[in-house]
Amino acid sequence: MIPQQYVHFPALIAALNGAAAVLLLAGFFLITRGRIAAHRACMIAAVVASGLFLACYLYFHAHVGDILFLGQGFWRKVYFAVLIPHVILAIIIVPMVIITLTRGLRARYDRHRAIAKWTWPLWMYVSVTGVLVYFMLYRWFPHS
Repeated sequence: MIPQQYVHFPALIAALNGAAAVLLLAGFFLITRGRIAAHRACMIAAVVASGLFLACYLYFHAHVGDILFLGQGFWRKVYFAVLIPHVILAIIIVPMVIITLTRGLRARYDRHRAIAKWTWPLWMYVSVTGVLVYFMLYRWFPHS
């Protein structure tokens, strides 16, 4: 059971993940159209959304602890098939985002593109699966 003062955190965390995904998608399409300033703004906003997500996520779990998945059978396997790579890639993506952002802001565009082609899809996966984990954990198989 989640204490009352923390019940809104999971939805906030999912919203920040979703916002990051939307910003990442917008940033991708903007750069393909040569709109560098708009791309930069979207990607910085995505970093901010992801940073806020991480702060909220750590705060929530420091105060509430782990939340158990209540689904059974097939859905339990699906949940862990999504969760395990999500967690692993979420750890890996943090330094990749920092490096990618730093190279972009320093106008090291050749080096920025070289890592961004890996960072973007992994970051997008982590953001989207973060929202999916939220739905599986709190909406589809909620705690009473």
